Amino acid sequence: MGKKLLVLVVLLSAATAVFALDFASMRKNMVDTQIRARGVKDSRVLSAMLKIPRHKFVPENMENYAYLDRPLPIGYEQTISQPYIVALMTELSALKGNEKVLEIGTGSGYQAAVLSILSAQVYSIEILKPLADSASVRLKQLGYENVKVKHGDGYQGWEEYAPFDVIVVTAAPAKIPPKLIEQLKEGGRMVLPVGSMYQELKLVVKEKGKIRVKDIIPVRFVPMVKGKE
Repeated sequence: MGKKLLVLVVLLSAATAVFALDFASMRKNMVDTQIRARGVKDSRVLSAMLKIPRHKFVPENMENYAYLDRPLPIGYEQTISQPYIVALMTELSALKGNEKVLEIGTGSGYQAAVLSILSAQVYSIEILKPLADSASVRLKQLGYENVKVKHGDGYQGWEEYAPFDVIVVTAAPAKIPPKLIEQLKEGGRMVLPVGSMYQELKLVVKEKGKIRVKDIIPVRFVPMVKGKE
């Protein structure tokens, strides 16, 4: 009986290892075919995308689709962004490792996780309380200790910890929120989609108190929701 139990445990362990290796293989394929092939070159960004278990940031019934070239629903009419877009926005942030980052739109926490291993500290705001709560727990459970999540209105930023070296916005406002411009550090960078029917991913750089805006590519994000006044 003891030998049979031991064999069963070994078989289950082997099956679990194969399954884990399959996710690792899917992650590598994602980076090679969806991200590197489209021109993302920052080695630190590519390494982060290889390390982070994206399947842990989607609903359990969506795990097998986590590494596909598409956004996925995470509940409450919100989505986790397409892997390439996450990588592109992160590369545009030009993180060196010592930055203080503000993220607007925590969602499931995936973008925050990517930012966390490339910067010193991430502050992330989510307008939907159930998502903020679940993302905070998930990030802690997975070991991303330098991410602080709060439920709040992203249009207001997080003045307590401003100014920020980098601001990344993962939902689309119709216009660049003034509070976020105020809370961006001199020389800082903000990456965000802007627009309603038509959206453009933009890189914003703050120089001498003014902003310089560069259009990157057309995108499609969920709208950025304002808090109740």
